[in-house]
Amino acid sequence: MTRWYENIVLDEVFDLGEHTFGEDEIIRFARAYDPQYFHTDPALAAHSHFGGLVASGWHTAAVGHRKMVDALEAEEALLRGRGEEPGISGPSPGGSKIEFPAPVRPGDTIRYQLSVYDKRHSNSLPGWGLLFNRIAAVNQRGEQVYLSEFVGFSKLRDYRPDLRRRVLLALIKLPLIGPLLKRAA
Repeated sequence: MTRWYENIVLDEVFDLGEHTFGEDEIIRFARAYDPQYFHTDPALAAHSHFGGLVASGWHTAAVGHRKMVDALEAEEALLRGRGEEPGISGPSPGGSKIEFPAPVRPGDTIRYQLSVYDKRHSNSLPGWGLLFNRIAAVNQRGEQVYLSEFVGFSKLRDYRPDLRRRVLLALIKLPLIGPLLKRAA
């Protein structure tokens, strides 16, 4: 997120835009990353349980995550342009759900949306919070084609370590004491 942890509003929906999947693009992605016949061969795919060529779920996910990164970068540029300091994002420790409830077919236009459905302070990284994110995508008929839930770190804007932590951080920087403390930890 490009917002500080404290500024994250739960369930606010961020429109990430849409993408139309073309047959050539579906085949090219699948040949490189998921070369199953129902993604790469229209003739064979016609006889599959999908009844035709379909995009790899990973293709659908990759486009959505790219759209998320692009939207976050655009929001960061907007904030900087207004003279505001954007929040600091951290890595993702993982996800808890990924679903592809309906296939994406050539010509389908998929709309992606991001929301944060929960958040809490990190137990292991002081000064950071955890954001529980959801990316959902629907096709032009309103059918959900993708859903993922994953966690990401977000820096707290106003974090100030307590006295005990500040003392430990200062001691770790000392040449003789620091290495001893690190080994004991």
